[in-house]
Amino acid sequence: MEVTIIEDQFILKTKVFFNNQSLQYLKKITGSRALIVSDSIMETLGYLQEVIDYLQESGITSTVFTGVRPDPDVSIIADGLKLYRESGADVLVAIGGGSAIDTAKGILYFERKFESTEGKEMPKPLFIAIPSTSGTGSEVTDFSVITSEGEKVVIIDEFIAPDIAILDSTCIQHVPQRVVADTGIDVLVHAIEAYVSTKATDFTDALCEKSIKLIFENLETFFKDSKNTQARDRVLNASCIAGMAFTNTGLGINHSLAHAFGGTFHISHGRSNALLLDAVIEFNANLGGSADGYAADRYAKLAEVLKLPARTRREGTVNFMLALKRLKKSLKVEDNIRSLGINQSEFEDALEQLAETALLDRCTPTNPRQPSKQDLIRIYQKCY
Repeated sequence: MEVTIIEDQFILKTKVFFNNQSLQYLKKITGSRALIVSDSIMETLGYLQEVIDYLQESGITSTVFTGVRPDPDVSIIADGLKLYRESGADVLVAIGGGSAIDTAKGILYFERKFESTEGKEMPKPLFIAIPSTSGTGSEVTDFSVITSEGEKVVIIDEFIAPDIAILDSTCIQHVPQRVVADTGIDVLVHAIEAYVSTKATDFTDALCEKSIKLIFENLETFFKDSKNTQARDRVLNASCIAGMAFTNTGLGINHSLAHAFGGTFHISHGRSNALLLDAVIEFNANLGGSADGYAADRYAKLAEVLKLPARTRREGTVNFMLALKRLKKSLKVEDNIRSLGINQSEFEDALEQLAETALLDRCTPTNPRQPSKQDLIRIYQKCY
């Protein structure tokens, strides 16, 4: 008898602690030795020492790796992996932005690979992620982005999903305005792409809609006043909620294009996403054509969520795009790639390779409209 296997599912493996002072949960952690993966900023601001002190109260000794750099490459992960092995850690803590959490995930991923080549099964340490920016949602996802030979590579593996996420918005109160804008838009793109993904479900839709509302209601306030505790909490929560969604649905070509573009021209991931967003929505919704497909319908539903006119798919999509443009303008996001000072001939010379890289990116398969290489080139050109 043939059995039909149903693959639809929603998975959330991470326990989430949130709001002010939730960092103190570390006092209750069980373990003996911890490797803390961080960056020098968290050390300077004193949050790294807080983590060490709270773990000490739990009887856990700490080894610290602060070699994290933006867009971590395999050499940085190799350095962290060496220290992880030497420490004998049964607890792994990542505190910092997406790069710190991605580095910790990279350590887990490659250590498991090495162990498996020797026929061993790696016991997973208790993995705790503490984000210091409100953008990646990496604290609840099985995604990691690392750089190898100058290109950003997306790793997707359930093993690297954190066991515990701690969302204490005091850790993000010193974030510069530009980073608030970049990471906030990244949250928005995560939620939008998860909502229009070919793997979207009722469960992920609910998360996406809530995340998008939280961003529209709170991001500009946080951008203007980082001391506003309520806005900080809500934006950080929105980031995590969007992460819960896209770890189940995958993303789309906005991220594929941003990975390739940002890695080549060294532009922050959130800013890259922001600059590409309008043209990607226009392509997915086929606004140059009938605008009557799945993606247009989904964007129009998001317009309704924001209480914008959406009598037709086209009207809803256009009004949603206008709302996004207004938000980006309030966050002082540039209108186009040219505004970043990128030379046009240099940009055009890179287009073929950028498009080929984006086409092969692991975020592309769940995009609602499958693009050709030429489609991706045209999107880049439109954004310049």
